[in-house]
Amino acid sequence: AGTSGWASSGLTGNMPGVTVKDVNQQEFVRALAAFLKKSGKLKVPDWVDTVKLAKHKELAPYDENWFYIRAASTVRHLYLRGGAGVGSMTKIYGGRQRNGVCPSHFSRGSKSVARRILQSLEGLKMVEKDPNGGRRLTPQGQRDLDRIAGQVAAASKKH
Repeated sequence: AGTSGWASSGLTGNMPGVTVKDVNQQEFVRALAAFLKKSGKLKVPDWVDTVKLAKHKELAPYDENWFYIRAASTVRHLYLRGGAGVGSMTKIYGGRQRNGVCPSHFSRGSKSVARRILQSLEGLKMVEKDPNGGRRLTPQGQRDLDRIAGQVAAASKKH
């Protein structure tokens, strides 16, 4: 597909009309994380290898690329449902806090991680602040996501 005027309407990539909703979400997040890592423009904090992702977690993540995967997952969520901010991201990435002999309760994810990821994505011009609160995807970010979705769909069709 060329880069003519209609390219911004989501009809880009290898397959015309493929959006993020049309492809396998796990494969899409992996492909988007690889794209973010390969571009080298995502600003990764120094503390990524020493931090837990939530207070209900016992250990830090095993995957050393977790920052890129979480960023890809966050962008995907904003694509599907814009207007999400740091607070709603902590709710999405929350989980069960096990309290030993006491009953378990829900616990939110890390606010610092969510905030840093959104700030890094703003630096890439994929995400912008929404005047109604939260963050939303930029047209350029939506274009990138649809292009990667097209590549994922084409790769899954080959198999």
